Formats: sequence, structure tokens, C-alpha cells
Amino acid sequence: MTTAVSSSSSIRDLAVRAKQAARTLRSLPTVQKAEALRAIAAQLRLREDVILAANARDVQAALAAGLPGHMVDRLRLDARALEGIASDVEAVSRLPDPVGESSAARTLPSGITVRQVRVPLGVLGVIYESRPNVTVDTATLALMSGNAVILRGGKETVHSNAALEEAIHAALHAQNLPAGAVQVIRDPARERMLELLRLDDLVDAIIPRGGAGLHRFCVENATVPVIVGGIGVVHLYLDGSFVQEGPDVQKAADIVLNAKTQKPSACNALDTLLVGRAALPKLPEVVRPLLQAGVTLKADPESLAQLAQAGLDAQPAADADYGTEFLALTASLKVVEGLEEALDFIAEHGGHTDVILTRDDAQAARFMQDVDSAAVMVNASPRFNDGGQLGLGAEVAISTQKLHARGPMGLRELTTSKWVVQGDGQVRS
Repeated sequence: MTTAVSSSSSIRDLAVRAKQAARTLRSLPTVQKAEALRAIAAQLRLREDVILAANARDVQAALAAGLPGHMVDRLRLDARALEGIASDVEAVSRLPDPVGESSAARTLPSGITVRQVRVPLGVLGVIYESRPNVTVDTATLALMSGNAVILRGGKETVHSNAALEEAIHAALHAQNLPAGAVQVIRDPARERMLELLRLDDLVDAIIPRGGAGLHRFCVENATVPVIVGGIGVVHLYLDGSFVQEGPDVQKAADIVLNAKTQKPSACNALDTLLVGRAALPKLPEVVRPLLQAGVTLKADPESLAQLAQAGLDAQPAADADYGTEFLALTASLKVVEGLEEALDFIAEHGGHTDVILTRDDAQAARFMQDVDSAAVMVNASPRFNDGGQLGLGAEVAISTQKLHARGPMGLRELTTSKWVVQGDGQVRS
């Protein structure tokens, strides 16, 4: 089993083993990869007591260290959560395998035949915070897409991740697959992460999953390409056409409530509600459930006055409250004249997930065309910007950059392509 690493040579050794394992994984048939995932699910169930005991140690240490409540919640596992993780692994095993997908072959005037074939990225380095489920999600997505992965969780998950790695290694061993396919860096020191970021001769991509500080650290220090994601402001624009009828006012309230409170610490939770002036009279009905759920609203003068007339409390918004990813039970409100002003505001502050609630098809079409974000939604909660919810099975992260992958990163997003050229003695003239 992998032990704690404490030196740059140990990190390099992990990467060398991962590189060797990647050669094996990229040629595995789909049926063998799926069988390996089912073996992992079986080991998670078999080792439930050990995994939950390790997690309990992490939770106890996190509470003693005064870790914020939302991080403790992300960290905590129980039998139901572990069963859900195992079921998710099995669900990934049933997904279509993108590796080997090929474009239609074309024969060119030179006589050569060319096509593009989808192949794994190779060796992934995934750096994340607080969520032990990410350890398993990432390992299974990497394996199913033919990649080896080096995982670096936060110090708060060290015991949970060690127990999960041992379960995964037991499954790999039973399937005669190399342990180097999935490895956990158990030393949480930042120096170990820095060493991983600079192994550009062995690691093909770094995927950070956490707060803005983690992403900045990776981008500023890595020589390995970094796929940035999971950070950004989520907007919802409420158009006046959506709240003309009572049932739609309730729909708007339900969507806004779900967007903010279903999981406020998630990157796809609502940050800023933009209210078209025509919708302003209905604003109290839309946001009353938010206030009842304990959400703090930071409102501009117009929306603040509208809420006050209805006897609802909000705080005056500062400029810094717009363009802020709250990750908590806080949201900002701003009144805009209409769609064009909303689009201008989102262009300045958006990029993650942006929603319009409207009954005007032309406005919906304009919104979808103009907004340049990882996900754009019409009349639905931004919480659907998630790999599982979008039919990808699971995700490593939600990419908010534009190169290679954008949005939830599932199996296909963990692959690239290569050209395959076949000829019969042709030379270039």
C-alpha cells in the first residue's frame, strides 16, 4: 500500500508509477475497466466499518480545530453516504466509454486515410479540499477514462483518504491492475503539492477543486497545465414576464430558494439575483422564502425599499457584494432596467452558471446566445450544473476556463484525441 510521502523523490516516485500505470490503463478494454469499478464498489461496502472509523477521526479533529461548519459537513461520512458513493461508482461503470471513439475516416488526395481517435489524457493530478467522496469519484472517473491519477486531499481528510485508497488498491490488486493507477499523497504539507505541480515531465494535467486561493496557487506555481474551475459568481435574472401569474411567482420563489439553500456551499449555488424592473413588485413574494430559510440578503436601494414596504428585512449592499462568490447563506440583489442591463452586468461579473427566468422566448434566446458562461439555463435552478444532474454520471470538477473542457468534467472531458494516419507508401511532395 502507498505510505505517507515526505520528500520530493517520493512524489516523483508516485508520478513515475502513475506514468507506468497509465500505459496499462490506456489500452484496457471497457469491460475490464467496468469490472475494476465494480470491484471498488464491493470493497467500499466490505470495508464500511474501517472507512467510517477513519472518517470519524477526521471529523473529530476538524471539530477540535474549529473548521467551519460547511467544511465539516462536506467531510462527514455515514453508512448511507458511503453506500451512495459505492452506487455512484457502479453508475460510472455503466457509462459509455469515450476512449477509442473515432471520427469518420477520410481519404485525402494524397491517398492517406486520416481520422481522430479519443484517448486518455494520461496522468492527472487532482488537488481538492475536505470531501472524501471526491477521492472515489475522481479515482473511478480516471480509471474508466483510462487515466492514472495522483490525489492530494486536504489535511482534514488524511485518515478518510488513506482508508479509501486502501479499498481502491485492494480492488485493483484483485483485478491484476497496477496500484500506481490511483495514488493518494498522504502528507498534507503544501510543499508536497508544490512538487506535484512542477512534475511536467510526468504529469499531464492538474485539476484543482476548491476555493479561489487554491486555484490561484496552482496557476501561479504549476509548470503542469492547470484546468481551472469551480469558482465564479452565479447569477439569476428574473424577467417581468415570468411573474405575471400566481403559479409562476411560486415557481420563481421555488427556483430561487433551491438555487441558494439546497447546498449553499456549492460552487453552483446562487450568488446574485438580478431583478428586472417589471418584476420588482413581485420581489417580496419571490424572496420571502429565502429570508424564512435564514438567508442574508444584501440589496441595492431599489430592492431594499421594495422589501421594506413589504415588512421584509435586508441589508444595504456594498459594491463588493456584487461579483462575490458567497458559498454561504448570503445573496445579493440588484434591480436592472431589463435584459440588456442584466447581460451587461453578467458579462462583467459572471462566468460560472447564469440563469434567466422568463416567458419571453426571444429574451431566452438572446440570453442563451449572449451569456458566455460554463452553463446557461432557462427557467431552472443553477444547481443542475453538475455532472450527475447533466447525465455525466459524476464529475472531477466544473471547469470555468475555455480551453479543452468547460462545465462539468466527466469521462469525455478527461480524454483528448490523436490523429491516426494510414497509407501505403505515400511520401510528401
